[in-house]
Amino acid sequence: MVEIQTASATPRIVALASEIAERVVAPLAPRTDAEARWPEEAMRALGEAGLLGLHVPRRLGGFGEGLAALAQVTEVLGRSCSSAAMCFGMHSVAAAVIAAKATPYQEERYLRPIAAGRHVTSLALSEPGTGAHFFLPRATFRREGEAYALDGAKSFVTSGAHADSYVVSAVAPGAELDPGTFTCLLVDKGAPGLEWAKPWTGVGMRGNSSRAATLKDVHVPTGNLLGHEGDQIWFVFEVVAPYFLVAMAGTYLGVAQAALDLAVEHLRNHRYEHTSERLAENAALTERVAEMWTVVERCRCLLRHAAALGDAGSPDASKALFAAKVDVADAAVSVTNTAMTLLGGRGYQENGKLARLMRDAQAAHVMSPTTHLLKRWLGRSVLGLPLL
Repeated sequence: MVEIQTASATPRIVALASEIAERVVAPLAPRTDAEARWPEEAMRALGEAGLLGLHVPRRLGGFGEGLAALAQVTEVLGRSCSSAAMCFGMHSVAAAVIAAKATPYQEERYLRPIAAGRHVTSLALSEPGTGAHFFLPRATFRREGEAYALDGAKSFVTSGAHADSYVVSAVAPGAELDPGTFTCLLVDKGAPGLEWAKPWTGVGMRGNSSRAATLKDVHVPTGNLLGHEGDQIWFVFEVVAPYFLVAMAGTYLGVAQAALDLAVEHLRNHRYEHTSERLAENAALTERVAEMWTVVERCRCLLRHAAALGDAGSPDASKALFAAKVDVADAAVSVTNTAMTLLGGRGYQENGKLARLMRDAQAAHVMSPTTHLLKRWLGRSVLGLPLL
């Protein structure tokens, strides 16, 4: 059995994130949603606190933390603003990818500025032609002297046109149908040939500046190659998937907890006028609260268990991570719906907090990797079959 240990710095980091969430993130959440505005102030505050360097090694000025810290920080942020949590989560995943096999050049050019709060990064993996199968890029790269040239299209890039760099996936021409051979390179904001579409405005998660991008003969230095050519399937299942799943699960767990908090507050503070009975004393309503609490706490335990397994390098980590994201997605949708029935007309207010949480929760099932894909991977893992 793998011994699981929790990093001692995590409580201090979570407390720091909580303070920023309460002071900066939460007050701006309504505007972020209403105006579909990228959470610049939130990301700046997180950077000033050093939290953008959550996964940057300590020797480079970061916290050097793993999945356990990410699960808790994204939950804290998700309770205050789902869009801010999403942008922070995607930054954290991309930073972990850069740090996994960083060269000295990449450490100085990217990781130190990230740790100092001066650099936001993100992922550019999904494409319009492959949907949820983000591990099957059609964008291509070719070597031209001391540079790589990139051509292709990306979709649903979080923090699109706002981040300072992007982890972009591509394959060598002719290898588009060969899963597991793609390559990732860092593309800087403003690179010639990188063009952004207008922000895609969704039902929820409206502030994450999700955009499509086209790459037209975009040249990047060979030093921006992450790892080696064609070895990115290692990154997908050893870095991208674990960190991505934890970041997303933490965010949606925060959504579910926020909805539960609203329901509890409502039942505690309201009475029936004709009987003077507090809603909290109604047996049927208290049973619904008990069910909601159980769902949220079960998800939290599974997520933290999965994150701990991942940090410990357990062979069972992937199954637990797949299950945690699936479970949290179900919880976010069900708990926000139940909260709406408990709050009644007060909760149904247009552009109210619960309405925002309900809209944000819907993304939990459809963002790649989708619940359908995760269940397939989980089932194949349990049966001892290859994932792809």
